[in-house]
Amino acid sequence: MKRFPRITLDPAVMAGRPCVRGLRVTVSTLLRLMAAGHSREQILAEYPYLQAGDLEEALAFAAWLAESPEEALTSQ
Repeated sequence: MKRFPRITLDPAVMAGRPCVRGLRVTVSTLLRLMAAGHSREQILAEYPYLQAGDLEEALAFAAWLAESPEEALTSQ
């Protein structure tokens, strides 16, 4: 996705759910962890292959989806 280069959609990975950089870590997993009160530092320690920018982009992606639910994901 041009607007969110770290967010990938691949039917072969996690059933096509939005993931971070093709890894098997979904955006929803990261959002749930943050919503449950886990700090960014805790998440990055638990998932050492993630980068701080991955968390930022997951949040930005979620905000974009909440703002434009009718917009097709593939249009970006």
